[in-house]
Amino acid sequence: MKIAVTSASGQLGSTIVKNLIKEIGKENVVAIARTPQKAKHLGVKVRKGDYNNREQFNEALKGIDKVLLVSGMDEPKKRIQQHRNVIDAAKHNGVQKIVYTSIIGDEEKTAFRSIVKSNRQTEKDIQASGLDWVIGRNGIYIEPDLEYLETYIKEGEIRNCAADGKCAYTSREELGHAYTQMLLKDHLNNNRFNLAGESITQSDLAELINKVFQTNLKYNPVSVEAYAAERKVELGDFMGTIIAGIYEGIKIGVNDVSSDFEKVAQRPHQSSIEMIESYRNQHNKI
Repeated sequence: MKIAVTSASGQLGSTIVKNLIKEIGKENVVAIARTPQKAKHLGVKVRKGDYNNREQFNEALKGIDKVLLVSGMDEPKKRIQQHRNVIDAAKHNGVQKIVYTSIIGDEEKTAFRSIVKSNRQTEKDIQASGLDWVIGRNGIYIEPDLEYLETYIKEGEIRNCAADGKCAYTSREELGHAYTQMLLKDHLNNNRFNLAGESITQSDLAELINKVFQTNLKYNPVSVEAYAAERKVELGDFMGTIIAGIYEGIKIGVNDVSSDFEKVAQRPHQSSIEMIESYRNQHNKI
């Protein structure tokens, strides 16, 4: 059985590849990357695959039994056709099963809606493909907050517009395990799963970071408008709007969801403090 992972040079894709190697051996895993050289370190066969190029995927998916489609990072309107290029190439090559990394979110209520809508369209395209499928809807990654830790410490606070809303965080490591199971376990086929951990507030997050890193952070809630303006200055209009939309979603409860992780992974999701401790241990932070 040959399993291919798209966007394998990225953080989530590479984590899934590493988990698959442990389960089925590197000879049965194919990494697909827009820039193959960036995936060479994974130690598996690497094939070129740019989401914009259907012909590349016709070649990349030859002899593949199952494919993991990592959601693209381009703007939402472009993503739908990019993902269709992979789906159509999978059908063309007789791939049996496609697993997709979608996202938890609301299609209407926040500035993050354009991303969610594009993912939902890909979900529909996959379900209509005639292939076996599994769709994971990822919770918010906890890593970006931890990668931003030095700035938080400098400012003495975590500041965003989530207010008292709860968020069921996850991590790339946990998702790597879950998606490996979704690829390998065919009894999970033709289902959609929320992949997230326990729900916590931003104040909870600050307290847990303080406990693990011996910091003294406070949570400072600001308005959606103020936070969006701040993020746009730092990140540009598009990304600033998206980031503000994510935290607005947390504020209104979009990310406080029940999780199917244990059903998929056959073990509980790591707690928030376990994810933070794991990140600290892996990155030797502070």
